[in-house]
Amino acid sequence: MTPRITLATAARVLNQLRHDPRTIALMLVVPSLLLTLLWWMYDGGAVFDRIGPALLAIFPFLVMFLVTSIATLRERTSGTLERLLSMPTGKFDFLAGYALAFGLVALVQALITASVAIGLLDLNTAGPAWLLIAVAVFDALLGVALGLFVSAFASTEFQVVQFMPALIVPQFLLCGLLVPRDQLPDVLEAVSNVLPLSYAVDAMSEVQTSTDPQVWGQIGIVLGFSVVLLALGAATLRRRTP
Repeated sequence: MTPRITLATAARVLNQLRHDPRTIALMLVVPSLLLTLLWWMYDGGAVFDRIGPALLAIFPFLVMFLVTSIATLRERTSGTLERLLSMPTGKFDFLAGYALAFGLVALVQALITASVAIGLLDLNTAGPAWLLIAVAVFDALLGVALGLFVSAFASTEFQVVQFMPALIVPQFLLCGLLVPRDQLPDVLEAVSNVLPLSYAVDAMSEVQTSTDPQVWGQIGIVLGFSVVLLALGAATLRRRTP
């Protein structure tokens, strides 16, 4: 990987996003709107305080997965990726540049969403707010990495959406939001233990309930999954869609 090429790729992606206000709105505004809708449904209170932090992990993860996978697929179907890879740009330079660009977007997204949740919606957590934001950023980065990986196997945007029931929905069902993971049947608990979103939600729950949250182990697992997914994405990325 060449840092100069990676930074140039990230700058190109950010410049493209700058001219796409709908995508910017999807990434930066939609998670906050969804949390606000949830707060409105439950009129705030204990239920929102219980599930709000978990959804603060899930919504950015979902949005970044969709945007990243579709954006990367368009690079391939338009022939841009093939032209880039015919130059000194390597596959990992390309993916790392995308991860860096969307990682910066994820940071802004997490700041906005967490600020809305804590400042406007009165989300109560025992742990520090900055740690809640940090976990949200790593969760969004996980969505970026998974989106980059999945884009290598899709030929159309519709196929990208088809991956959601296979890869996203099971993680949502087993992450501990609906049923605590230790109360799941043994087989399902074992499955949840190898799904990265489970550890993201665990970290959020720890920040919610503990005044001295110990979340760096969970964050390390989420980050490890992200790195592995990026490496797999670089190994499987095709220059173009046949």
